[in-house]
This record gives sequence, C-alpha cells and structure tokens, in this order.
Amino acid sequence: MYETLKPLLFQLPAETAHTAVHSLLRGAQSVPPVLAGLDRWYGVDDERLRVRAFDNEFPNPVGVAAGFDKNAHVPRGLAALGFGHLEVGGVTAERQPGNPKPRMFRLPEDEAIINRMGFNNDGADAVGARLDASTLPDVPVGVNIGKSKSTPLDEAADDYLYTYERVADAGDYFVVNVSSPNTPGLRDLQHSDALAEILTTLREAGASPLLVKFSPDLSREGVAAGVDLAEEIGLDGVIAVNTTTERDGLSHPSRVEDGGLSGAPLRDRATDTVRFVAERTDLPVVGVGGVFTAEDAYAKIRAGASVVQLYTGMVYRGPSIATEINRGLLELLERDGFDSVADAVGADL
Repeated sequence: MYETLKPLLFQLPAETAHTAVHSLLRGAQSVPPVLAGLDRWYGVDDERLRVRAFDNEFPNPVGVAAGFDKNAHVPRGLAALGFGHLEVGGVTAERQPGNPKPRMFRLPEDEAIINRMGFNNDGADAVGARLDASTLPDVPVGVNIGKSKSTPLDEAADDYLYTYERVADAGDYFVVNVSSPNTPGLRDLQHSDALAEILTTLREAGASPLLVKFSPDLSREGVAAGVDLAEEIGLDGVIAVNTTTERDGLSHPSRVEDGGLSGAPLRDRATDTVRFVAERTDLPVVGVGGVFTAEDAYAKIRAGASVVQLYTGMVYRGPSIATEINRGLLELLERDGFDSVADAVGADL
C-alpha cells in the first residue's frame, strides 16, 4: 500500500507530508479498534527479539529516533506500527517555532533527508503536560532534551534541567542532545567541560536512565573523550549518531541545502562509530543512522548496538519497516546460530 501512496506523498513538500502522516497516526490512535488492528498487523512478538538495556525492557530492538514525534503526539500510533521503543523530542525549555520554511528536503536518489528544523517544538511545559496526561504505550518512551536557542551557552545546564524536570515523570529514559547541527553553538557543548556541567546537573537532579547523543562529525578523539566522560559521570548509555553536515558522494541537487543529513549516506559511518564506542565502553549503545533493512540493523547490533533507531528509513520504506526489520532479524539470527538479539550484540568486536 505504501508504494502506492509514496509517489503522492513525495509530490508534497517534505514537511507537509510529515504533517499528513502525523495526522493519520493521531487519527488511528484515537480509535481503539484501529489501533489494535495496527498492532496485530505490524507487531512481531518473539522472545528472541527482546533486549534489556539501560534499565528498560525492549520487546524488539527497532525504535523511532528523535525528531519524528517532536511534541509527543503519536507515541501509541508509532508503537502500534511494531516499534520496540520511541524517542520523542527534541524538547526545549522554551517553545520554539524553529527555522524558516522550507527546512526539510528529500534526496530520493541518495535515500537521504536534509533538515534544518531548529528544534521546533511546543516547549517543555506543554510536552511534559501532554506526556503526563497521555496513555503511553507499553514500550519504552525516551525524551530527547535540547537547548533553547535563546539560552546562552554558559546557562545551558539550567536550561536542560528545566526541561528535564517537566518531562521527568513520563520518560523511561532521557537523552542529552548536544549534537544537532541546527542550533547555533550547540555542538560546542560536546566539549568535555560544558558537557560535564550539563550531565552532572541532570544526574544530581535524579535523571536516570540518562544517555548522551554524539555527532558523527566529532573526531575520534572527541568521541573517545565523550565516552570517557559518560563513564566518569556514570551515564547509562550512548547514542551514536546524530545527523551530519558532510555531503560527500551525494547526487541530488538539494545536497547544497544547509542542515543535518540523515539516511543511507550515513549508514557505514554510523556503524563505524557504534563499533568505536562499543570497543571503548561497556555502556549500552544505541545505533542510529541509515537503518533501512534488517541487514542494516544487524550490522549495528553486531558492531555493539543493543538497540537501533530510525527515522529516514520510514520515509522511504513506509510504516511496515519495523515489521520487516524484525522478521529479517529473526532470519539472520537463525542463520548465524544466535539464540537472541542480545547474543548477537558486539559479535564483530
């Protein structure tokens, strides 16, 4: 069905199509029989897919990355599509309209997206209240926390703390996002002193499980320093990676647009970063970047990812992507003689 709808959606501007899909999911989750039907159609229930990481039980390792559901409107709808977890946000302390439109661009020939959304979201007060009032799905729901654009870098820790305190009751885990390329100066917070202040502030406030998300554009030395800091502070996991500002090997004319690139061109680089992180730490790793197929997910799992996340893959492959990946993972596990996903984590290290 998606192959029939996809050409129609791709005639719309990327952000308009995204809004339309959101509306469909919101409608579906508001009708219990429809939601239950989606869950029966897309769900893959198999003990071999279950994973435990950063104090959460995941029914399968395939999740939705931050950015798809910025304002926590459709967590139940996404879970009904077969995803084993989802991450809402990025959420900022202040309500933000984001950058001027157009700010999202498809690159079909490259199976990629460039976005410069700019942390557009309803703000911590609204998103926190929505999460608290919602019936959340029976899968882990993480909250990705970013810095408000207007907040000076030297006040970032308090800004992150404000957001955390308003989403604390509903989140199953929390992610410090200091790696989006679309908020001026944000990536400067990846340097150890600034990041240490943010992470320590949140830890002291009780944020747990607490993860940090790294940029693929960090040097190996920068990633290593970030991992060492995560261990020193006692974080619960690492997410590798966010979007990239590099444009190597792209063919679509929209490659000239500013913003963060996601999708297939990031696949190998993200997997390499997962492997680099997993070789340095026993902390659980979440693998993100270029996950379109079971083979893509499996490569990150074997490189050390306990679970994976996707966003762009759903744009190009449709709502059945989690189902297809989970079924494919079962075949790959059986082929290679693993009893479970957990047994395959880090097999290539």
